Amino acid sequence: MSETMPEQRQDQQPGHEHAMHPEPDFMPRFAGTSRLKDKVAIISGGDSGIGRAVAVGMAREGADIAILYLNEHKDAEKTVKLVEEEGRRAISIAGDIGSEAFCGEAVEKVMAEFGRLDILVNNAAEQHVVEEPLEISQEQLERTFRTNVFGYFFLTKMALRHMKEGAAIVNTTSITAYKGNKMLIDYASTRGAIVAFTRSLSQALVDKKIRVNAVAPGPIWTPLIPASFDPEHVAKHGASAPMQRAGQPNEVASCHVFLASEEASYMTGQVLHPNGGTVVNS
Repeated sequence: MSETMPEQRQDQQPGHEHAMHPEPDFMPRFAGTSRLKDKVAIISGGDSGIGRAVAVGMAREGADIAILYLNEHKDAEKTVKLVEEEGRRAISIAGDIGSEAFCGEAVEKVMAEFGRLDILVNNAAEQHVVEEPLEISQEQLERTFRTNVFGYFFLTKMALRHMKEGAAIVNTTSITAYKGNKMLIDYASTRGAIVAFTRSLSQALVDKKIRVNAVAPGPIWTPLIPASFDPEHVAKHGASAPMQRAGQPNEVASCHVFLASEEASYMTGQVLHPNGGTVVNS
């Protein structure tokens, strides 16, 4: 029997975690083993959803965390507190990753605060439901690509100025890159671009011994869901997955933590698929 969520709706992208009911599960399920001890990680979209779970998960493994977010200040404050409760340092930086200038400023703030950069998690994204392909406006198309693709390029470009041998980049893509989605054509297209970005960048950086991998979640319970869909769709989110439920952010973040760690030392250009059992061609 499939699990359902309460009907709910948010009117702002990318949504607020504190307004969700129930709130997503973001805490790591296991004790840390110092896999990322004294590393420094930047996580875009780190205020909530998968990004928050990644931030807390990496902090539990010993990393200091910088989260970038758009304007969800309350969620960002909580994530910083959660990281600090794991005994690690954290800063939050608000701004639009679709701006190359902001990405440059954010990375320099991280370097000034922590003095190093070992892990980049490109995670921030937005999506907009459109019933008919002809209704996708130029403004929406450009906005979605600017956040979901340009932002990854900009932040990576700035981060690589400081990343050294042994560093890791982990990109969040989506199951929609492989299956498509008739109501999220522009979003799915950006996620496909990130798969190609991951594979290409991994080849470009392999000689520098910087690994680049990705995670392609399926239906996950994050603020992006009530901020995107009508209440009826939200209630059924994840029901069509083989496991018949939505995944939780902490069921995805463990993939990011693994790929950032030396446990994944022989992996680059790869994509992990925490999607509730859907088999995709990777």
